Amino acid sequence: MNPDWLQPQWPAPPRVRALCTTRSGGTSSGAYDSLNLGEHVGDAPAAVADNRATLAKALGVRPVFLSQVHGDEVAALTPSSPDGQVADAAITRQTDVACTVMVADCLPVLLTDRQGRRVAAAHAGWRGLAGAGGYGVLESTYKAFRAPALDGIGVVAIEIIAWLGPCIGPQAFEVGDEVRQAFVAHNPAAADMFAAGAPGKWWANLAGLARQRLAALGVQQVFGNDGSPAWCTVSQSSRFFSHRRDRVSGRMAACIWLV
Repeated sequence: MNPDWLQPQWPAPPRVRALCTTRSGGTSSGAYDSLNLGEHVGDAPAAVADNRATLAKALGVRPVFLSQVHGDEVAALTPSSPDGQVADAAITRQTDVACTVMVADCLPVLLTDRQGRRVAAAHAGWRGLAGAGGYGVLESTYKAFRAPALDGIGVVAIEIIAWLGPCIGPQAFEVGDEVRQAFVAHNPAAADMFAAGAPGKWWANLAGLARQRLAALGVQQVFGNDGSPAWCTVSQSSRFFSHRRDRVSGRMAACIWLV
């Protein structure tokens, strides 16, 4: 395991494994230096394939890469699930496969239950997090997580724990009125996650907004990103990829799996 990668500090059961990559440990060069895992960002295909193989070797299981569109679809994974499914979250109760989301400013959210019966990963940019009518990617992932159809066992909210990975921080995420309104229209308390900037502009706390959404679902135990500078993909240029900062950028991956 690359020592620079993030390993969640949370009370997950022993059979649950999780990590979030950084820029370190790959073979890509230039703007993609070095562990770019995104095939769609202009990097050399051979380098991306090599980087994905490095990740799979570290995991010991196959990471399934989604085609992410800032929506709320959740893919239910098995070991035979193909890459490229159009979804922004994945869930599984099977071994030999890792739920995987790619990020470079958006927020990765990993979830499990205290019994280790299932795991999920969600890609939460502001569009996917806000969703429509207060229903976004975290709500759809939570719904899938609780669905007894997965294994005949329902999961109550209090059993779910979550970990938030690195994302664009509240000192760097400048947004317009329309972004603030997308959250405040559903939950007035979301206004606390926006600090006034220039006229018509706001500084948004993406991790804080995710914590609010999870709390509203009843998920009480949330670990990881607290909005402090150490978690900011924009300001930590030597460690994290950032599309907002660089425009041409690689992608990191957050993965969670069962053993």
